[in-house]
Amino acid sequence: MAAVPARITVVTIGAHDMAAMRAFYRRLGWPEVATSSDQFASFNTGGAILALFPFEELAKDGGVPPGGPRTDFRGVTLAINVPSREAVDAVMEQVRSAGARITREPEDAVWGGRSAYFADPEGNLWEIAWAPGTSFDDAGHFVWSP
Repeated sequence: MAAVPARITVVTIGAHDMAAMRAFYRRLGWPEVATSSDQFASFNTGGAILALFPFEELAKDGGVPPGGPRTDFRGVTLAINVPSREAVDAVMEQVRSAGARITREPEDAVWGGRSAYFADPEGNLWEIAWAPGTSFDDAGHFVWSP
């Protein structure tokens, strides 16, 4: 039996307001894929794609009923790891200027790193983190070597 590949290639967020979500990720400076449209947008993120798709359509595509209000915590966070402790603060300032709602300011973590959290316009939580023992390979992919 073949093994399931150990990789994440696309993260899709169900968007309630596609225009606002698309504009937010553009303000972060993320490169948008040329095939994006008003009904689907995707951004290159250094190894994986962040995709935006209408919330109701994503639920339908997944064969599940749409969830509750968009303010509900979905039990999922997305993370952007950075190469240094100082980079956490610098990236958070960029995120703040792009209009994100900061949910936790940068602070040193009990696990030895540094992290902070923000929410995009529809409440999806993102963590900006630096962790000791992590690095990036020549292609910019995240490597966690204990």
